[in-house]
Amino acid sequence: MDLETTGGHAGRDRIMEAGIVLMQDGEVIEEYSTLVNPGVRIPYAIQQFTGITEAMVADAPPFEAVADALESRLAGRLFVAHNARFDYGFLRNEFRRLGRRFRAPVLCTVRLSRALTPGERGHNLDAVMQRHGIACDARHRALGDAKVLADFLRIARGRFPAEELESIVKKLVGAARLPPQLDPALADELPESAGVYLFYGENDALLYVGKARNLANRVLAHFANPRAKLEQQLTQLVRRIEWIETAGEFGALVTEARLIKSRKPVFNRRLRASSELWAICLREDAPPPMAAIEMLDSIDDPAAAYGMFRRRVDAERALEGLMREHGLCAKWLGFERAEGSCIGFQLGRCRGVCVGKESPALHAVRVRLALAGLKRRDWPFPGRIGIRERDWRGVEEVHVFDRWCYAGDDFDADIYRILAGFLDRPAYGAELLTRVEP
Repeated sequence: MDLETTGGHAGRDRIMEAGIVLMQDGEVIEEYSTLVNPGVRIPYAIQQFTGITEAMVADAPPFEAVADALESRLAGRLFVAHNARFDYGFLRNEFRRLGRRFRAPVLCTVRLSRALTPGERGHNLDAVMQRHGIACDARHRALGDAKVLADFLRIARGRFPAEELESIVKKLVGAARLPPQLDPALADELPESAGVYLFYGENDALLYVGKARNLANRVLAHFANPRAKLEQQLTQLVRRIEWIETAGEFGALVTEARLIKSRKPVFNRRLRASSELWAICLREDAPPPMAAIEMLDSIDDPAAAYGMFRRRVDAERALEGLMREHGLCAKWLGFERAEGSCIGFQLGRCRGVCVGKESPALHAVRVRLALAGLKRRDWPFPGRIGIRERDWRGVEEVHVFDRWCYAGDDFDADIYRILAGFLDRPAYGAELLTRVEP
């Protein structure tokens, strides 16, 4: 089966075309397709992608009018689709809106392709078609893509021994992939798209927030072989799972960081702790410029702050390392109080500003050069910027930033690192917009 939809979110978007190819013993016994009036606007990008326009569905029946026809053909059969969670999730949601429950055993042909040809890299529908010489005269239309799957299954039956193929299909269809306290149907509803997932425990307490390039794979991986302590705890404690789909990986990174700061889940200790940050700063009011370790939030002038450390001890170790590497004076920087030379000079590490062998001005320059690598970067744009992502179905998101802050948020070190890393090496298929209107 294949569906064409108005977008990639099963809870928000709707079905606008359905195509079914029924098979028995490897032979096609029926083909069925219908346009569906989704009752919502079809985005222009989706119209371009599928060729289905709003005019084409204007007189088409709504889902409730075709629900019986679909269910009668699918009931008691194996539900086969490419990226099956996508189609299955949409179908279940449409039936749920009608107050009806739809359940079926599910086989994903993406997973089947991976299992049959593990040495191959691509397993999207175009890659499967090219690999097996399958033609399609109506690509990105429901019945056309469903026919491709029928051809793929027929080819698989001819190329692989029946017992081997049956064993693989049985494993893919029947695997128990979730803890027993969760609805097993959830495994089929998880989308194979980028996003963020949230695990809840008793009394709806938020346990964990994670990001994923593929939500279905990442969520199920937590429970596949829970040997690590975190996985074991989540497997025992989780009672409910939510997810937020994003248009790409960049959006997943940003959404995860923001949710962890605002919601403070129990097991996300690392990112939760980063709300308290330490920095090295130079005190210009002392006779020599003296270094100090202070809370980042307490430093009035961001230009005087160097580094962002999760613990005070990490900032101290970083400064000690710079003093050794660059021959800086611990006494001149205010970390030693004894009379005479500093310990570093006695060990041959300090160049002697503490005993008059190096000028204070030169030492001050070297201090600033040593700390320069920890300096927070200046904002390289005249105003706000956006990072735009589109998913494979045309859904678009724009994340807006101003002076290293997510628009409307306070400064956050993790958001800073995510954005700075992207600007240094653009990735994730995202696009930089240097002019964004307020």
